[in-house]
Amino acid sequence: MNEQISVGFMVFVADGDEGIGSVRELRHGLPELVIYIENAGDFVVPLSAVDAVHSGKVILAWDRLNLRLQNAIAHARDSEDPDYVAPDSAEPEDE
Repeated sequence: MNEQISVGFMVFVADGDEGIGSVRELRHGLPELVIYIENAGDFVVPLSAVDAVHSGKVILAWDRLNLRLQNAIAHARDSEDPDYVAPDSAEPEDE
């Protein structure tokens, strides 16, 4: 790992993919961290499941995650509205 993990780092399952959560806690003395997965809550993840750390990102190794965590990650974006379109920045905002 190129850099030390810090609370607040974004969590990914592949570099270049969308983030699926963030680091909530580092458990010193234990080889694990707590990550928050969107729409699922907190999960304890062994450091052995971390594939890489760089640029403020933690990349997890999918094949080293338990099925419960894999399922949570697979549904991390379920509550997003697929029809949402961001407003044009040139449009004036209503007051």
